[in-house]
Amino acid sequence: MSARPFVLAVLIGASAASAHAQVPPRNQVVGTWRLVSAQIDPEGRNQPAYGERADGLLTFTPDMRFVEVLVDGSLPRFASDVRGEGTDTENRAAMSRSLGLFGTYTIDENGEFSGNRIEGSTFPNWVGSVRTRNELTFTVWGDRMTESFRRPEGTRILVEWQRVR
Repeated sequence: MSARPFVLAVLIGASAASAHAQVPPRNQVVGTWRLVSAQIDPEGRNQPAYGERADGLLTFTPDMRFVEVLVDGSLPRFASDVRGEGTDTENRAAMSRSLGLFGTYTIDENGEFSGNRIEGSTFPNWVGSVRTRNELTFTVWGDRMTESFRRPEGTRILVEWQRVR
């Protein structure tokens, strides 16, 4: 057999194989997102989750890691100007009106968010927890995204995000 028919057969076979190869789905959540709004119990009390001036960033990296920081932009500065020396009232306000967490996340065969594992959080009870679509969903449409989270006691939190990168 000459080299020419052999090379042609290999090329045809490779072409056929690549035609059937699955292209991985585009990761829909990857990027950096800025907080638009955050509401507690949107179908009931509908109150701001992080104060009237809620702010935050959420980043999903291509290597399947995430970091989320949510804050109340109207929190007053600590009188002492030292982070570890806040009064009981200052510390309670800061803890109840802010949240930071990071960890890993997964996507499904359609590139949609399917769950996460929290490795660190300003709320230590969440460290090590795994959240699936039963507790947490992210729905993307264009450059907007909705995060829906259900607290263990059943209260729903609805967060709206705008893609910035």
